[in-house]
Amino acid sequence: MGFTGFPDEAFLFYEGLEADNSKTYFAQHKRLYEEAVRAPMLALADELAAEFGAAHLFRPYRDVRFAKDKSPYKTHQGAFVDAMPGIGLYVELSASGLFTAGGIYSTASDQVARYRAAVDEDLSGKPLESIVGSLEAEGFEILGERLKTRPRGFDEDHPRIELLRHKSLFAGMRFEPAEWVHTAEVRRRVERTWRSAGPLVEWLCTHVRGSELPRR
Repeated sequence: MGFTGFPDEAFLFYEGLEADNSKTYFAQHKRLYEEAVRAPMLALADELAAEFGAAHLFRPYRDVRFAKDKSPYKTHQGAFVDAMPGIGLYVELSASGLFTAGGIYSTASDQVARYRAAVDEDLSGKPLESIVGSLEAEGFEILGERLKTRPRGFDEDHPRIELLRHKSLFAGMRFEPAEWVHTAEVRRRVERTWRSAGPLVEWLCTHVRGSELPRR
């Protein structure tokens, strides 16, 4: 069966989970999660795979070992297409609606160093500045972990100082729940936003790449 949208029950499930993030709630509503959330997301990922590649669906469980918040479940369902480890395209469903994005989400120190060197260099930094400007003009938010001050070794008046502050960088677009989320229009919106984010992902794959440091 092809993707036909997300049913109302998907949003009701997450509204309930936000109110009662417990193993009891999840166990009582696990079938609802499987049928209204996970199955449609898998169908959506399957239809997007031909153009963008296979997506990995994240598990609903949170890793709370080192977290102050011990809530056991994520209040969203995400799926990610890896262009390179940590660099790629993302879609997320939650009670708030749909979120789509593309970029790099976590970085090792060698990736941050390559990123800043590429942003600093005009030949690579100016194209990134243009890509980011185009995405902002389309309505994307430019997100990611950022320093509050300038990174060490760079002047405050650097022409791309705002980009240099980033340690991770992705462009995202949020859509509030509306009637179209129950239709195949979801797929078309994800396709459009992922295509727009494609140049950012390509730039990151070229200039930042995956980490070359040994895994801890």
